[in-house]
Amino acid sequence: MDQALATIPLTKLAIAFIPVVLVLIILANWSLPKKRTLHALVRMLVQLLLVGYVLSYIFESQNAWVIGSLLLMMMLFSSWIALNNIESPRKTLFQSAFLAIFISSLVVLLVITQGVLNLEPWHQAKTLVPLAGMVFANGMNSVSLSGERFFAELNRGEHYQQARNIAFKASMIPNINALFAVGIVSLPGMMTGQILAGVSPFIAARYQIMVMCMIFASAGLASAIFLMLNKTKLDK
Repeated sequence: MDQALATIPLTKLAIAFIPVVLVLIILANWSLPKKRTLHALVRMLVQLLLVGYVLSYIFESQNAWVIGSLLLMMMLFSSWIALNNIESPRKTLFQSAFLAIFISSLVVLLVITQGVLNLEPWHQAKTLVPLAGMVFANGMNSVSLSGERFFAELNRGEHYQQARNIAFKASMIPNINALFAVGIVSLPGMMTGQILAGVSPFIAARYQIMVMCMIFASAGLASAIFLMLNKTKLDK
């Protein structure tokens, strides 16, 4: 029997922060830096509360230019954030990070939205924006992991090809682990959300397979493109 997903009151939502506070207490007791963690938590809270209002407007507008501008902004932010942990000037790497995320995301989203879902119109925000967000996030994480490992290996004296291979392999570990674990260890976000919303597990599983292919491909392509683009910089 289908059951509508309950709305979570803000007072109940606050309860979710109890285990978060426990982690912050551990950080404090162990004298570990907690400023960055607090900053990340506050940003998460503000961003997600605001995005609800923004997406409501975007979903109602169905304007291709508005949706395109939103996707471009998401890509720019993801490209900048991807360089957080790389010990190299951001400005020199931003272009390659952006191109890596842009090209990989374009390929994957075209295949998924037009080949699998036959999205009509192509800018249908309720479908495109959430899928694009997943693709950008995975491309961002992959670029961050591969970039950090790549430049660390170069600093150790490895040649480009060896550094590239080590970095690419490291960047794919989370996604390969996710492929092994899905359905056995975890029910990922897309499938969990659909089941909670009352969708049949058989249908939810198909969507989750699509999402797993999407995030695996976006991560691999973004990482590979980023590493190849930085080969050209090393050659100069």
